[in-house]
Amino acid sequence: MPSIRTLKIFLTVAQLGSFAAAGKAVGLTAAAVGLQMRALEAELGQPLFDRSARAVVLNPAGRQLMLPMKDLVDRYDALADAGRGEADGPLQGTVVMGALVSALMGAFADALWAIKRQHPRLEVTLLAGQSADFSQRVEQGELDAAVVTQSPVRLATNLVWTALYREPMVLIAPRRPHFELPTKPRAVLERCPFMRFDRRTWTGHLVDQALAQSGANVQEGMELNSVEAIVALVRQGFGVSIVPQLANLQWSRDRALQILPLPQVTVQRHVGLLERQRHGRERFTAALKAYFAAGTAAHRTRRK
Repeated sequence: MPSIRTLKIFLTVAQLGSFAAAGKAVGLTAAAVGLQMRALEAELGQPLFDRSARAVVLNPAGRQLMLPMKDLVDRYDALADAGRGEADGPLQGTVVMGALVSALMGAFADALWAIKRQHPRLEVTLLAGQSADFSQRVEQGELDAAVVTQSPVRLATNLVWTALYREPMVLIAPRRPHFELPTKPRAVLERCPFMRFDRRTWTGHLVDQALAQSGANVQEGMELNSVEAIVALVRQGFGVSIVPQLANLQWSRDRALQILPLPQVTVQRHVGLLERQRHGRERFTAALKAYFAAGTAAHRTRRK
């Protein structure tokens, strides 16, 4: 039967995509990692990777074994912590998370910093990307959890999404545009170059909803999959856009950007934590959810 160390090396190779990178992470040579993976494949009676000159990636059999192997390793680590009397102690070990780039710029970054200060032996590996991409990777066990937009479609039955915070969808425009900027928001949408967030993404669905509520027919311009890129182009005067107002960023003080009211638009982006119903990093995800729950409670108290 493969050792826990071998399973951990397998998971590291799957995450990093090469024997050399995995070797650096676990303190072995690339050749030693390769030998261990061949031994694992021989013991299981099937290849687990598609190998090329530049990278190794999981084949269908490897992807199918990813989640049960990760669950086994996580359960072992949990047992080891319990044996050392650390089940309720400081968080430690490595958590692999996905996160929206916009979340890393805002409230999630603050939460992560606070948890890391409280638990210095905890290591968090962050991968930036899109919500839809993270859903499958969390389900398959490649990621322990991910900070994503609420899905517009039904999630897999073994996944659970917990709301962390909300961001209103707002109309942004440049203070020094390269075009005539009307005074009324609907006229801005209909007459100015519109930069749309990729409509195939979960946030793109929210932009469509906001436009439908506004009743405006926009002049389609560029379509991008990055809020940050859209904001940068709007700042430079090339167009307008509807985007989520990122938590913790003071756009109202931005000298190159202005937020225009859209009173008829009520759409908000709900950002939350996506995880499997059972996994080995539940103490970390519980701490993350508790951080935001405390912030929400404090905000409600201030409003009373």
